[in-house]
Amino acid sequence: MRVAAFTGTDGPDDVAVQERPDPTPAAGEAVIDVAACSINHHDLWILEGDSGMVGTDELPFVSGLDVAGEVAATGPDVDSVASGDRVLLCPNETCGTCRYCREGPENRCEQYSLYHGGLAEQALVDADRLVVLPESVDFTDAAALPTAYMTAYHMLRRTDVGANDLVFIPGATGGVGVAGVQLVDALGARSIGTTTSAAKADRLADVGADHVVESGATDEIRAAVDEIGDPDAVLNHLGGEYTALGLALLRQGGRMAVCGRTAGDRSTIEIPQLYLGHNQIIGSTMGTQPDLETLVDLAADGAIEPVVDDEYALDETGQAFADMQRRDAFGKLVVQP
Repeated sequence: MRVAAFTGTDGPDDVAVQERPDPTPAAGEAVIDVAACSINHHDLWILEGDSGMVGTDELPFVSGLDVAGEVAATGPDVDSVASGDRVLLCPNETCGTCRYCREGPENRCEQYSLYHGGLAEQALVDADRLVVLPESVDFTDAAALPTAYMTAYHMLRRTDVGANDLVFIPGATGGVGVAGVQLVDALGARSIGTTTSAAKADRLADVGADHVVESGATDEIRAAVDEIGDPDAVLNHLGGEYTALGLALLRQGGRMAVCGRTAGDRSTIEIPQLYLGHNQIIGSTMGTQPDLETLVDLAADGAIEPVVDDEYALDETGQAFADMQRRDAFGKLVVQP
């Protein structure tokens, strides 16, 4: 089979298509003929040498978390899926024995990790991590769901967002941001999204944003949001200075979930704002397999339509990461091996 491997950590030029042996499933495993695999900043950080999860000693490395396709073969003791089934992989990897695996939620597992290997013609996976896809959900749309939509959905759960709540989403045009806007709309809540692009501002409104602030400057964003109203919740996938901004904007008793660091891994907050405002800052990583199953149901019912900005062949994977690096995309980028 062919794979798109990371041969170095200097960026998109270090992606090369290579030949690897076809995988053979062992007990509890399945082989997927990959129809689509979306890419994420998690993959890009590995490619740029900015990930604590993958070291240079593991190169060449095949990344790719969000795998959709058909089951090609199963190993012994697999009865949850069969050859020919249309499936989507939940990329969570957990130990199965710690208190969080026993009591939940699984994404707090003490040995939590993520699947890698989807940027290939075939993927070897744990069969019990596969969610069966209805015919009404396209493989490319499905591949957009696991990381971005599952992360946004879990953040909404953690911040207890309900109908009519106001949710602030800085950097709302990336995968998690667009997912957040759509899911907020599906919940009957209202969203404020930010972007630095006039063209993307129009697209945000099209996918359900109630208010769009066209700026990347925190002082300008703060002034604009103050005119709209105090958010009940903040979905912060940027980190950096947007963490202090989110805290400053929250209403009394409001909640901010933080899941990423694309704008930086440090922020200085005003401690009195936190305790005098009775606010909460909540760390949130990915989601759970039941979260993903819910999202598949929402997609099947037409409640959400995953936004895919562009599609690439396997030998165009390097270009996909170059496009992600330039931050030109709106929504997800998907490789179709």
